Amino acid sequence: MARSVAQRALLKPVVSAITEVTVHGRHNLDNFSGPYVVVSNHNSHLDTPLIIGALPRRLSRYLSAGAAADYFFRNRWRAWPTVLFFNAFPVERTGTRNRKGLAGKLLSDGVPLLLYPEGTRSRTGQMAPFKPGAAALCISRNVPCIPVALVGAHEAMPHGHGWVRRGRPPVHVVIGSPMWARPGEMSKSFSERISKVIADMHDQTATAVGLPRLIDYASRAAEKEAREAMLARAADDDPDLLEDRAQLAVAASASSPDSPDSPTSPDSPASADDPSGQLEDEGRNGHRAERDALPHRRRRAGLPARLARRMRKTTQEETS
Repeated sequence: MARSVAQRALLKPVVSAITEVTVHGRHNLDNFSGPYVVVSNHNSHLDTPLIIGALPRRLSRYLSAGAAADYFFRNRWRAWPTVLFFNAFPVERTGTRNRKGLAGKLLSDGVPLLLYPEGTRSRTGQMAPFKPGAAALCISRNVPCIPVALVGAHEAMPHGHGWVRRGRPPVHVVIGSPMWARPGEMSKSFSERISKVIADMHDQTATAVGLPRLIDYASRAAEKEAREAMLARAADDDPDLLEDRAQLAVAASASSPDSPDSPTSPDSPASADDPSGQLEDEGRNGHRAERDALPHRRRRAGLPARLARRMRKTTQEETS
């Protein structure tokens, strides 16, 4: 009774107030009853409240959510509200079975479960490969799996954020038709089939409502990784080498016959208004004097041959 009041009077109104929730596919659960396992992608702490609020009350009343034992059950102050609101039970991050096999016992007693086969929240919005524990439970207890795709939850409350972003961000909960394991199907194959269904539901809904797809999250993550690698590489380089490389690039550009700043280039101003090149030389000399006057610059008479060879080798490696 306390859990029912907490969910209906506190949890669902709060989630509706801070996000704009849209539920799709609830008709897929018409006339459905019995124990089951809800499987979903996992992006934020909003996921469990969203799923509990999206399911019909007759199905979510006794729903028990698996929660990471090393996070939610580390101390009683975090454990008791998790148990009160979500009827949670501890799950090891290495799988869906806790030390005492509580998940299987709950299913055998007719208690439906909510599990996240990814094992942890996504840091980037991508969907990690599913672990086969949830599928194995469905096969061993002969119960169906209800696939659920959460769209926009990562945008609403990314990993590392303590609260939902302002402005009631849109979130979509997509409920699929119950899935049963095929005769003789292994847990890995069933898990991959569930993962594909959830990914397809996610991308179809995301495309329709204008939210990022899974491939968009993957592209963002790849760009961020490449940018961080570039910054780390630049930080590891010798500052003197970077300065010398910049000076060589400027010198090569100025001495190139194809450069518009070169006195021999037909596009150079010195070939028309300043045939002697005197004005251009004076401007370049003045710029060099101003550059050398800066306190953080150091004048150099020339580059050692060894340093020049090192820079040429580095440039060739980067080009290849």
